[in-house]
Amino acid sequence: MSMKLLLFDLDGTLVSTGGAGVRALDRAFLSLQRLARASEGVPFAGRTDPSIIKDIFRLKLRREIDPKESQDIENHYLAALAAELTVPDGYRVLDGVEPLLSVLAAREDVFLALGTGNLEAGARLKLERAGLNKYFSTGGFGSDAEDRPEVLRRGVRRAEEKTHRRFKPRQVVVIGDTVHDVSAGKAIGAVTVAVGAGHASEADLRAAKPDLYLSSFQDPEAFLKIL
Repeated sequence: MSMKLLLFDLDGTLVSTGGAGVRALDRAFLSLQRLARASEGVPFAGRTDPSIIKDIFRLKLRREIDPKESQDIENHYLAALAAELTVPDGYRVLDGVEPLLSVLAAREDVFLALGTGNLEAGARLKLERAGLNKYFSTGGFGSDAEDRPEVLRRGVRRAEEKTHRRFKPRQVVVIGDTVHDVSAGKAIGAVTVAVGAGHASEADLRAAKPDLYLSSFQDPEAFLKIL
């Protein structure tokens, strides 16, 4: 049986954390570098956590980060993220996500995985609150690489190890809410699905020329057509 590999982005595609990740990173920089409002003016959408952290050092502290500092920031960020995700307001699973994942998980012709710029531990924390980890046994993460196409390649390789299959490029579907998700998917030759559930405008997402644009996952049949 032919199988499709579906690589889902996380923030703005599956869930909205209400800014928990930004607040957690600000807490890490304030605690370790005495830098307030570290994330202010730094773009987050469609990027990997390590690249964002490096940018804050370059833009705000005017220097490069060393490996120990990077590990310390990441560890403090993850602890702060766990705390921020307990805030009752702001977190939500995006419209149509749970019904769609339930439908997809029941199919034998698809394999679900993540393709996200989040550190893997951070991604698991964000999904845990809504009980969504059960749908994603593996994936590619920002803790694997700073480069988004390489994150997706890692996700493909791990999925191949899990399924004992080889996925041709057009058997891979990359789903995300930013132009960076679309461009990274194109870079690995995958089918791309842009979802207008995040902050990117429909015009910008369509201009990136995804194979499919959806305003949300509320109509599972619209998504399933690409399979």
